[in-house]
Amino acid sequence: MVALDGTFINVHVPVGDRPKYRNRKGEIVVNVLGSCIRNMQFIYVLPGWEGFTADGRVLRDAIRRQNGLQVRHGKCKLLL
Repeated sequence: MVALDGTFINVHVPVGDRPKYRNRKGEIVVNVLGSCIRNMQFIYVLPGWEGFTADGRVLRDAIRRQNGLQVRHGKCKLLL
């Protein structure tokens, strides 16, 4: 079983870049996607997306990258 979640990490960026790193709460952040197995060991981390970026876009990027997140067909459940 694998857990997958995203989180925001506060960052300092140049003033001109702040609008794209501002999340819906007004914080300047990067969006980080992480995946870990049962014993809480991380098996995949994708940092660096701007704070306003939707979770679905970050996930799609993680799956499409060379050596990216591997999702086995029929072995995944989406819990909302």
